[in-house]
Parts: sequence; C-alpha cells; structure tokens
Amino acid sequence: MAFVIIGLIVIGLHFAGIGPSAHWSWLLTGDLWKFCVPFLLAVAWWAWADMSGLNKRREIEKMEARKQNRRNDNLAALGFDPKARRRGRKR
Repeated sequence: MAFVIIGLIVIGLHFAGIGPSAHWSWLLTGDLWKFCVPFLLAVAWWAWADMSGLNKRREIEKMEARKQNRRNDNLAALGFDPKARRRGRKR
C-alpha cells in the first residue's frame, strides 16, 4: 500500500509542478518508467506476500484474535472471568 501511495504522491507532485517530477515527460521513451516504478514495486510486493503466505497468516491471526475476543466477551456476559477460571485450576 505504501508503494501505491508513493506513486500517487509522485504523480500529484508532477501535476502540481513541484520538485523534479514536474519536469518528467509522459512519453513512453522518456520518463514514464519513473512514474511506473512505485506501482511495479507494489505489484511485486503483493505477489511475494501472496506466494509466501504472509497475507494468509495475517488473516488467520486476525480471525483467531476476533474469536478469542468474542469468547472472552461471552464469558464475561455470563458472569465468568476467563482469567479467574485459569487461576482456580490446579495442576
């Protein structure tokens, strides 16, 4: 997401006429590649994150956290303290 934001900032600076990107051309044989680099990096990052399983792991962690929060809320609504149950158990 950061690469996309950087790319949009570079394009915005170009149209605002600020900085070195104000003088870049949109010609295919000119400076167009400079505008495309952040977006290509974003595509490469997303492809790597999908192939490595990073996105899936984050999704599973979020689901597990939601499940645990929901369980704790339900136990609290029933009048049970989830931490007190663990302290009372002897091993």
